[in-house]
Amino acid sequence: MVNFLESDRLVLRAFTAADTEHLAALDNDPEVMRFLTGGRPTHRETIETRVLPRLPHDYPCWRTRGYWAAQERTTGAFLGWFEFRPWEEHSPAVVELGYRLRRAAWGRGYATEGARALIHKGFTEMAVERVTANTMAVNTRSRRVMEKSGLSFVRTFTGDWPEAIEGSEHGEVEYELTRSEWERRR
Repeated sequence: MVNFLESDRLVLRAFTAADTEHLAALDNDPEVMRFLTGGRPTHRETIETRVLPRLPHDYPCWRTRGYWAAQERTTGAFLGWFEFRPWEEHSPAVVELGYRLRRAAWGRGYATEGARALIHKGFTEMAVERVTANTMAVNTRSRRVMEKSGLSFVRTFTGDWPEAIEGSEHGEVEYELTRSEWERRR
């Protein structure tokens, strides 16, 4: 499969079984997982049997995937992944944006660059009408990426999570960007 998207410094490509080690390293970094699992690692067996098998899912409305491995364009180094998937299998109207990057990639603008490139592609090539993203309210870094990518705060909400993690008492936040707002800002 050809690359899904390229930006100045990133390549977003389909996942392969060879990415198991990359995903295991990513999901076993306590800081990477801090706002997802409270820092608890994801077992390798879970990555092999549950995580990796769901990543190559093709969405009928696009005939392409919703999760992409991110690598540095010049070196090919694995940086993490991006999610840009429709809420509904057969409708590209509303998509969820997400990202998880290795700690070594933090603070270098990769998350914002990838998010902006996906948003641009979504609005110009994929019939997307609304991009949404969420994170824990206390995850200021992720919230900043959303804001720098053009998304605006919508609301704070509480989810029904099986296990509370530090900071979850402050709830989750939702951000969004509509096609009309994106076009107006251009």
